[in-house]
Amino acid sequence: MMRKEIRFRLNGEEMVCDVEAHWTLLYFLREIMGLTGTKEGCGYGECGACTVIIDNEAINACLYPIMEVEGKDVTTIEGLVSQNGELHPIQKAFIEEGAVQCGFCTPGMIMSAKALLDENKDPTEEEIKEAIAGNLCRCTGYVKIIDAIKTMGGGR
Repeated sequence: MMRKEIRFRLNGEEMVCDVEAHWTLLYFLREIMGLTGTKEGCGYGECGACTVIIDNEAINACLYPIMEVEGKDVTTIEGLVSQNGELHPIQKAFIEEGAVQCGFCTPGMIMSAKALLDENKDPTEEEIKEAIAGNLCRCTGYVKIIDAIKTMGGGR
């Protein structure tokens, strides 16, 4: 198996890691780094449970080759929590608006929402729906999820 050293930032921390060429970013995050907030749902990029942010863009980690993170900035759901353990405002909004039921889709949904809000501070409801279109939820019907994102400034 081919191993290679890669360098990148993970949740703000500089990383130098030996990785195997066949690994996905999802495998690396969950199995090597123990960051289990990024979920594996379908494994085919269809459900969005594995969404992380790479260089300010929401990406499906299950499809992303680990070798491609070289020199990039990767943020997972764990990277949103402040140093003192305080939740990110979008995480708080999901809790306050009741946008979490079983919670399986929540990390990916939050990461897609964050990527949208980082790019567009005041998205319309249509832009919110478009941003989370790749994230499937089997519990909520999306209304409370959209409401949570709206409270962050958008969709009014």
